[in-house]
Amino acid sequence: MTSKIRVGIVGYGNLGRGVEAAITQNPDMRLVGVFTRRDPETVTLADPSIPVHSLDRIESFVGAIDVLILCGGSRNDLPEQGPTLARRFCTVDSFDTHARIPEYFAAVDEQARAGGKVALISVGWDPGLFSINRLFGEAILPEGATYTFWGKGLSQGHSDAVRRVPGVKMAVQYTIPSQEAIERVRQGELPELTTRERHQRECFVVLQEGADAAEVKEAIVTMPDYFADYDTTVHFIDEDTMQRDHSAMPHGGFVIRSGKTGNGPTHVIEYSLALNSNPEFTSSVLVAYARAAYRLHQNGEQGARTVFDVAPGLLSPKSPEDLRKELL
Repeated sequence: MTSKIRVGIVGYGNLGRGVEAAITQNPDMRLVGVFTRRDPETVTLADPSIPVHSLDRIESFVGAIDVLILCGGSRNDLPEQGPTLARRFCTVDSFDTHARIPEYFAAVDEQARAGGKVALISVGWDPGLFSINRLFGEAILPEGATYTFWGKGLSQGHSDAVRRVPGVKMAVQYTIPSQEAIERVRQGELPELTTRERHQRECFVVLQEGADAAEVKEAIVTMPDYFADYDTTVHFIDEDTMQRDHSAMPHGGFVIRSGKTGNGPTHVIEYSLALNSNPEFTSSVLVAYARAAYRLHQNGEQGARTVFDVAPGLLSPKSPEDLRKELL
């Protein structure tokens, strides 16, 4: 019997918990440990038999882990952890600051190549699955326009960015697409839409005691790469309201390519997701790509990769023969 892929998790927030759950659905994988910056004694896993280690000890696990799944935030955690860990381990992460992906890729690629490892970056549903569908649309309908709409849903990356603002105790952020803009695109109008015309952002914030609400709001709405280019509303609420009304994490969205083929007919390609749990779905994507990272490394590849570089068959536990028979 082929040995199972040995997986480690770095970070045990919503995403890390989702990865733990997803691994139980993949019989060719085994979770060997969770690594955290917190006191390991304070971290309780769904499966208490899985050990929890301090992240400071991760170097001692080189050779005992096939793939590390990095579950930290894109604003502060991954820019440091991604390149550092890619030198010693094959890694998969969900870095989702779109504007900074090229520089992040370069930093991770340098370290992964130096260590002879494979690192898959920006894996999830966007960036990730939506990225692939944007590529399909542009390649198949080269004369046209691509539109991506997110939500309505809770964004993990943007929520994490708000929580890092000084004075914020708890926070969530919802992305809200413009239904008018979506319908115009579906009708094949090819509208030119500004960032503000496509989406709004809505934040719900619990302040730390003594924090200045005006200063916190200004820090949020002017944050580059996250909120500065959008109409952003900030609501200040108490902890009870946060727990009661904002504990679920739905999300989703649409990728739409509208264009015409050579003799003039117009076409619309649409791909959509409706997610009841953003972190659990993202975690499931990460786990599938962990299998691909392992296989790429087994085949002798090195360096950083994105979803554009991974053949779909590498995500599946099924053999190429079974894929051709059952899915082609």
